[in-house]
Amino acid sequence: MSDREIINVTRASLPPLSEYEAMLKDIWDTAWLTNMGKYHEELKKKLREYLSVGSIELFVNGHSALELLLQALDLHGEVITTPFSFASTTHAIVRNGLTPVFCDINTEDYTLDVSQLEDLITEKTTAIVPVHVYGNICDVEKIQEIADRHHLRVIYDAAHTFGERYKGEGVGSFGDASMFSFHATKVFNTIEGGAVTTGKENKELMAKLYELKNFGILGQEEVASVGANGKMNEFCAAMGLCNLKHVGEYIEKRKAVHNRYMENLSGVAGVILPEHRPEIEYNYAYFPVRFHNYRMNRDEIFENLKQDGINARKYFYPCINAYACYRNQYDVHDTPNALMCSEEILTLPIYPELPLSDVDRICNIILRG
Repeated sequence: MSDREIINVTRASLPPLSEYEAMLKDIWDTAWLTNMGKYHEELKKKLREYLSVGSIELFVNGHSALELLLQALDLHGEVITTPFSFASTTHAIVRNGLTPVFCDINTEDYTLDVSQLEDLITEKTTAIVPVHVYGNICDVEKIQEIADRHHLRVIYDAAHTFGERYKGEGVGSFGDASMFSFHATKVFNTIEGGAVTTGKENKELMAKLYELKNFGILGQEEVASVGANGKMNEFCAAMGLCNLKHVGEYIEKRKAVHNRYMENLSGVAGVILPEHRPEIEYNYAYFPVRFHNYRMNRDEIFENLKQDGINARKYFYPCINAYACYRNQYDVHDTPNALMCSEEILTLPIYPELPLSDVDRICNIILRG
């Protein structure tokens, strides 16, 4: 490995330190550190506007948001989802006592293959949990049409699509509800954090989510249900408010990195690059490259990059239905597209501060072997 600085697949976006320090001063002065303080409430309001959604509730992280959302909807039986996602998606389903049923993905944008969805619905199915992958938005119209016909709930894992719009609509407005992650690795971060959104105002669901994230407490002397602790603290909310001011800049810089990759790698046989749909406003969260019948396989390219201090990521690998904790319940070969993509896709480094010269270097390593 060279003496150059290590390049990771992502790097947390941070606002100017002075902006965050000014907000810390206020937190110190009030000594209000958590429990839905001033910054928490301000972030809720501003995110609701930015995301163009009807309702929003904040959480300590995206996983808690999804797990408590599924609980709030009082689901039972089977839930159809994708094996091509981060562990959290399926874990949240299982931790609610529900049974995941895995639908394969398509090989164009790696989201749930809607042509296979209906065949998986049984009398036990109560919901669909599709995942917007790498900033690619699912076929929301077809999924909703199928769900309406079978009286199913639709809960989107929108962790990869912060700020995106589909045909002018905020991505968090589709289905019954959507979950966002504000983890440090995301386009927009609150250090750790997450949210649930709905398209139209849903006071009943938001009240239930608030109850569940606050131990089931409704008042000083009333605990109505067995809840959890999913509250976002003031330090995270302050970081969110700072980052929200700059998220447009972050996305523009990510786009420049994305475009440089496209310039360098387009037209290379066996190298499959992201395809963007004109009706989607993208956030350029990830740059996935699929190596299909390329002269080197994905793992060889991964190692070549690593030897030069570049940490790309096999994302998602392995498929969720190949995890040790699910291996005896599922056969990964039942979802062949997901299996193939998990073995062929490498997400390359992309973040606002990544120099274009380093993008060129990454591409040269891929092209020269």
